[in-house]
Amino acid sequence: MLVDNFCARLKTKLAGRPPVIQNETDYFSCAVVVPLVKQGGELGVLFEVRSAQLAWQPGEICFPGGRIEPGDAGPEAAAERETCEELGLSASDLQVIGPLDYLVSPIGVIVYPFAGYIPDYRQIVPSRDEVAEVFVVPLKFFLTTEPLSADMEVATRPLPGFPLQLLPDGYPSSWRRRTTYPVLFYHYQEYVIWGLTARVLYNFITICRQPITGR
Repeated sequence: MLVDNFCARLKTKLAGRPPVIQNETDYFSCAVVVPLVKQGGELGVLFEVRSAQLAWQPGEICFPGGRIEPGDAGPEAAAERETCEELGLSASDLQVIGPLDYLVSPIGVIVYPFAGYIPDYRQIVPSRDEVAEVFVVPLKFFLTTEPLSADMEVATRPLPGFPLQLLPDGYPSSWRRRTTYPVLFYHYQEYVIWGLTARVLYNFITICRQPITGR
């Protein structure tokens, strides 16, 4: 096979396919909405407290959203579907404003977040199977409050059956420190918003603080 011919054919193949995350199936991929609501004459951010009956993160504070299913048209469709299911809304009750920055977590989660607006807060009827309660924090609180930050450590170790004999001598067989990552905390009244939810929130607030350019 001629080198030039192979490279030309490879270029055609690569030009015709969008790149994807090659190991995305190794992660739990989910999509969430950061929902803005109007309450008491001002904008606020709505949060959920997860039901204590849920197997994953019971009682935690989160944004509405969930797993991206094979039948979803994409992350935005998943975020809209999950939000409507959890808050008892129809699609017309939720306005998706636009995407925020994606978050790839060291704990094995990819989050696709979107900013949204619920024009009529009274339309919300939380699903009691998934949501213990909802609450709203004034947007101005987050615009004027910096989160507490602490570090979490990530480590790895080979499991039984791992072929250590194929690796260089001295490769550790016990826990090996890999990296650290920041964990953020917002404390509002009796609520503590932390973890991935706080990271998504911080990105949202950072974008809100940026000036609008190009005008």
